[in-house]
Amino acid sequence: MDPGASSTSVADPAGDSERNIPRICGVCGDRATGFHFNAMTCEGCKGFFRRSMKRKAMFTCPFNGDCHITKDNRRHCQACRLKRCVDIGMMKEFILTDEEVQRKREMILKRKEEEALRESLKPKLSEEQQKVIDILLEAHRRTYDPTYADFTKFRPPVRSHPSSRGATKSSSLLTQDLSSEDSSDLFGSEAFSTFPDSAEPPPFPSLAPPEEQDESSSMNLEFSQLSMLPHLADLVSYSIQKVIGFAKMIPGFRDLSAEDQIVLLKCSAIEVIMLRSNQSFTLEDMSWTCGSNDFKYRVSDVTQAGHSMDLLEPLVKFQVGLKKLNLHEEEHVLLMAICILSPGR
Repeated sequence: MDPGASSTSVADPAGDSERNIPRICGVCGDRATGFHFNAMTCEGCKGFFRRSMKRKAMFTCPFNGDCHITKDNRRHCQACRLKRCVDIGMMKEFILTDEEVQRKREMILKRKEEEALRESLKPKLSEEQQKVIDILLEAHRRTYDPTYADFTKFRPPVRSHPSSRGATKSSSLLTQDLSSEDSSDLFGSEAFSTFPDSAEPPPFPSLAPPEEQDESSSMNLEFSQLSMLPHLADLVSYSIQKVIGFAKMIPGFRDLSAEDQIVLLKCSAIEVIMLRSNQSFTLEDMSWTCGSNDFKYRVSDVTQAGHSMDLLEPLVKFQVGLKKLNLHEEEHVLLMAICILSPGR
């Protein structure tokens, strides 16, 4: 059907809730396609009315002038069909002239050409680029468990209510302790070189709490207040191993020397963990939800591992900003790979 042959063919003005209701032609009862010339009609009756008005046709009913028009007999009596068109509100004033029809055709054609041009200008991925993305997606899915089932293997989270003052004072000491003991073990050349080629890293190491806690009663008090440290230490250790597993599947990463691989991972592991953790971050309550309520982490939980608000405030702001970007999974894995392979490392 010529798209420019009719005028004022508009969608049903009813609300969205009524869009699925069958629309019936007011002339013959056939399926209607919209409002044409001010009435809901089918394409057949729309064309019939337009042709009749343009020809100024004069029809005569061979019967009594009150024929019942249906889909099957609408061609039998043109007079009663035209009368029915007028009765339901179809108006000849809504019919376009030939010049208006031509302009409408040109506008439709121009719009299609513009849409085709915009489509052609959209960047398209090469076969090689798509292959890299597919590899990264697979690497992420093999090293990130959205069920968080492994969290049950960590030392259990113990949430207490320590004073913020005590937690803040011990922040620097314990952060340094965690960094020196755990990260060096995970990224040491010997440990890294013996890492298996499979995506699944070996079981995470047990992070023993400080053995010497008898230096002073005040130090013992501060350690006792850091109830979440063992659990979060296991969580960080586990997450670093998963990042290593992801990195080893990035195309070209294993072609680098072992020393370069270690440098890249040491510099990027925590940043990639922050990117990955955004998958479980929720804006509603500003927490990381990893399965059950036992593994729902709030800022207060992290302070009970020795970190101060000076560290946590920019972290939460970053999580909020990243979440609001609504990244696609493809964008997310590319961002993680770029972070690891940044030449500035």
